[in-house]
Amino acid sequence: MDPRSIAPTSLGVRAAAAVAGGLRSRWADATAANPDHSRWYVERFRALAASGADLVGEARLVDAMAPRGATILDAGCGPGRHAGHLHRAGHTVVGVDLDPILLEAAEADDPGPTYVVGDLAAVELPAEGPQRFDLILCAGNVLTFLHPGTRRPVLARFAGWLAEGGRAVVGFGLARGYAQADFEADAAAAGLAVEQRWSTWDLRPFSASSEFLVAVLTASAPATAPAGADAG
Repeated sequence: MDPRSIAPTSLGVRAAAAVAGGLRSRWADATAANPDHSRWYVERFRALAASGADLVGEARLVDAMAPRGATILDAGCGPGRHAGHLHRAGHTVVGVDLDPILLEAAEADDPGPTYVVGDLAAVELPAEGPQRFDLILCAGNVLTFLHPGTRRPVLARFAGWLAEGGRAVVGFGLARGYAQADFEADAAAAGLAVEQRWSTWDLRPFSASSEFLVAVLTASAPATAPAGADAG
């Protein structure tokens, strides 16, 4: 069955293309190798939340950067902790993730945002929702889970999804197979400029010895909406 033909479920999760051009993500590889991986991941973060762990530092940063009532895309939203926090802060939030099990958990634990199942390189956003965003959040090492062949196309989609003056904030470990130089070359080719770099989500300075990168990106050329999307 073509995943684009699946109707929205009672949970409100919308279906979109799950694999871009036959290039399967590393997350898809992990769940194929271990069918229980997604549910383990959900329960791991539920346990951390129950223990009082701070799980929304990334979302707090994005909230501080955003105007009130902003449109925000959580790219690779997982079980929804950041999307839910941003929704409760008064923003219009769309969360996209490849894994329907994670989005089922998001709808259960953090309802309110629009959750969309799909590969970031191919997903079609719901026509009735925002097509441009003041902020895009891409946390949780999402970029390193993408197939290397889809990283640049995904970054190009970020550039197209940004509203005028919008910013994308991405974070990932630099020992996870995506070097800083490669990332910044991909971003430039995708029409994004690196505005700021930090080594943590609480804004510690970035240096040559940093093991983690948080980058703020802006569109380096007039944004063009992804194919099939209307500006708005």
